[in-house]
This record gives sequence, structure tokens and C-alpha cells, in this order.
Amino acid sequence: MAQVGDWVAAGEDRILLCGMVGSRQGWVETGYLPCPAGLEDLAGSLIKVPLDGVQVFLVPGITGIDSYGVPEVMRGEETEAMGMLDACNGTGLVCMPGTHSKWIHLKDYKIVSFFTCMTGDVFAALSSCTILSRIMTVDRAVDSEALLRGVCRSADSGGLLHHLFSVRTLGLMGRLKEEASASYLSGLLIGHEVRAAMPPNAHVHLVGNAELCSLYTQAISACGGSFTVENEDAAARGLAAIGRRLAWI
Repeated sequence: MAQVGDWVAAGEDRILLCGMVGSRQGWVETGYLPCPAGLEDLAGSLIKVPLDGVQVFLVPGITGIDSYGVPEVMRGEETEAMGMLDACNGTGLVCMPGTHSKWIHLKDYKIVSFFTCMTGDVFAALSSCTILSRIMTVDRAVDSEALLRGVCRSADSGGLLHHLFSVRTLGLMGRLKEEASASYLSGLLIGHEVRAAMPPNAHVHLVGNAELCSLYTQAISACGGSFTVENEDAAARGLAAIGRRLAWI
């Protein structure tokens, strides 16, 4: 079976898969294509998995290098990006919020660079495994005022590690309600992410869970950007576009 988080496009006797199924811990490791990469590059680099009675191909991931020479990788999001090409007319900035958020720059119908933030992972760790967890209530309904307060705080000097302690101190001093602390923490983390990844006054195409995207729309607006929330079916469209370029034999 494909793993959780994988995307599958299937016909009567053919299957196209992307995501962690092609990772080192998946079915078959597919490796990574270097940026820039587009539909033809992905379709020409599929890995065939030998199975009786069905044709199965895995889509490779993509790798890039940041401005300091440190490698970036994605696996699965490249297919979602391919599903966004028409919406962006081949060029644009796409954000995919999540455990490891991706900010993908598309140009001339190719992924030319991307930027990863471990925002979701860090939120989960901080809110459950640190001293901050002691002041966070079980009910974590979004408090938009606290969220935007965190986003605004992310613009201050001092850096993220300093800002994080304000989740505790504001609560201790009675200036932040416990039930709002998770939203404030989200605002801090997402605010730092958006300020690091989004160019000034940029327009961002958001793809992902509607509730999570709503947090990012507030942060993007507060940081001076604009946005379009796109259909969540980008991965399915991307797989279909890759499949149309594949010579099934």
C-alpha cells in the first residue's frame, strides 16, 4: 500500500505515485532532480516499480541549493507545484503550509527554487514538550487577535528564540490568556516564516488544508503581502499532467 501522505493517480492498469513512497524508507528510492525542473523533467525521470499486471511509476523528488550553498529537498510537493502551473501562468510564488512548509518559486513553468520551514514540527514540539506546554489549554481554537499579536511580535528585534519566551512571560503577567497562548505561538512561528520566505509585497498562492491556510492568509496580509487560496487538489492535477507526458508501454 502507498504510505500516508502519498498521492496516487490510477487507471485500469497503470498507477502513478508521488510522495514518501519514493523515499529511502518507502518502496523504492527515487532520488532527486535538481532545480530547475518542470513537467517534462519529472515525466522523463520516473522510476518503474516491477509489479505483475499493472504499470507503476514513482515520481522523483526535487533538490535545490539555498543562497548559502545548503541543500533543500522536497518529495511530493513538486507534484502539487506542477498542478499549480496553470493557476500561476507558469510563474509565481506558491506556499504549502504544513509540518515542513514549502515556499516554491515557479518561473517559465518550472520549479526554480524553494524554501523550507519546519514550522508545524516546531509548533508541535514547543506546545507539547517544553515549558510552554504548561500554559496551553487543551482547547486550541484559533484566537485571531492573539495570532496577529504573535505575527506583529515577529517583526520586533531579538529573534525567534527570544520571542518564544514571551509566550510564557505574557501569560505569567496576565497579559495573555492561556486559551490564546497557542494562537499567539502560531502567530510568532508563522510570522517569522512569512517574513523570511516572502519577498516584500509578494502575491502568494496558498495550497493546503483550509484551516491552516486561513492562519497564513492572516499572517501574509499582516506582513504586507496578498494571497489567493487555491484548490487543494493540486497534487492530483500535477500527477495527471505528468501522466499525460508519460509514454505508457
